[in-house]
Amino acid sequence: MNLFQNAKFFTTVNHLKDLPDTPAEIAFVGRSNAGKSSAINTLCNHVRLAYVSKTPGRTQHINFFELANGGFMVDLPGYGYAQVPEAIRAHWVKLLGDYLQQRQALIGLVLIMDARHPLKPLDVQMLDFFHITGRPVHILLSKADKLSKNDQIKTLSAVKKALKPFAERQQISVQLFSSLKKQGIEEVNNVVAAWFAAAAEQAEAEAENPLPDENEG
Repeated sequence: MNLFQNAKFFTTVNHLKDLPDTPAEIAFVGRSNAGKSSAINTLCNHVRLAYVSKTPGRTQHINFFELANGGFMVDLPGYGYAQVPEAIRAHWVKLLGDYLQQRQALIGLVLIMDARHPLKPLDVQMLDFFHITGRPVHILLSKADKLSKNDQIKTLSAVKKALKPFAERQQISVQLFSSLKKQGIEEVNNVVAAWFAAAAEQAEAEAENPLPDENEG
């Protein structure tokens, strides 16, 4: 089952207090112009589900989309270069940071990197920032079609090697992806489906064995 097929826009928020009540969600994030919106559109087989622009920083809110399994996909503001006023940029940074570290419904992060420029300092900062949650990260090396087959293999190998220190402290995986060639769709779907399945199992186990009420006794 393709979880992303027929994804539907649900809501957009600009403040944490407005976040919807969802059972479980996965979030997409990446540096501005890394190909995040194109990746979302390709995965969902939808031309304009996520707005694509040549101007970095167009995604200024947290956008929620409902998936076929009842879970949610979240499109987060891009980080890094964006020609926006400093006050707006500061708001994005706080919104993004608070969401990533405080959102209980978030079960995993899909991090988009341009395959030609992976693991930039801001990407490494994102991995460092998110690892304290203990939740998994799956990296899409987007725009892989811009590289030759040989360079794709070299890049994937180099990124996997560079990620070893991160993999020692959290679940992290990486793959090549191309929106233009529709490369890597099934792999993303399988990874995310496993996250939702694990979250559902955990929720079921917690329901069967609820924690004792601290006020009892």
